[in-house]
Amino acid sequence: MVAETASALRGMGVDPAGLVVACRRIVERHPTSGPLWWLCAHMLTSGDPFGTARRLADEIDDDQTAEQLIDALPADATVCVVGWPDLAGEALLRRGDLAVLALDTDDQGASFVRRLDRADVDAEVIDAGGIAGAVLAADLVIVEALAASSTELIAARGSRAAASVAYCSEVPVWAVVGVGRCLPEAGFTSLVQRVADVRVPWLAEADVVPLGLCSHIAGTAGVGLVGDVALTPECPLAHELL
Repeated sequence: MVAETASALRGMGVDPAGLVVACRRIVERHPTSGPLWWLCAHMLTSGDPFGTARRLADEIDDDQTAEQLIDALPADATVCVVGWPDLAGEALLRRGDLAVLALDTDDQGASFVRRLDRADVDAEVIDAGGIAGAVLAADLVIVEALAASSTELIAARGSRAAASVAYCSEVPVWAVVGVGRCLPEAGFTSLVQRVADVRVPWLAEADVVPLGLCSHIAGTAGVGLVGDVALTPECPLAHELL
């Protein structure tokens, strides 16, 4: 999505005012995408926005997070994931020796399991009522960040419940934070306000997960303990997007 958006914005050749409007519409239509906020923030604060867009698209393509996961995941483990995670999903598909329990909280888990089945990966779809049982049966839980701050993640619905059960049961929780996910605090807060309706929190588009529920952080530099890895903003604050 980042590469396509960067290409579309470059093709438009809009003036600075038009670029602001376009970027605001992008983040409003995709409120759970940290990488799109990251892309737009960089473009709006750059002297060469379209050259910056090209460079950032390349950075997303070169994200090594999935490669790091492939090397770090324990052999023959049972892994619990929520929905169809992008980076973690790629790693699970390519490893092949892992058993996957996919929590189907947003109607994506079943599709992910079918994809895993076609790759001969042992996988089972778990409905929302089975979150606790799936977590207790797993060797580790993966929560993939749609966006992140230094202390919290925005992740697929069901992620906070899975991470909470795992934390209380001493099951390791790996937070996967790929390139472009970590935003300035104000930017992250603006996304939270868009996706987490405090009046009806159970209808929120995504979960806000405290990083304290996680044991490890997996990123492009590898996998490390939460206390040893600092999440820092990967883009400047673009006030036009708030």
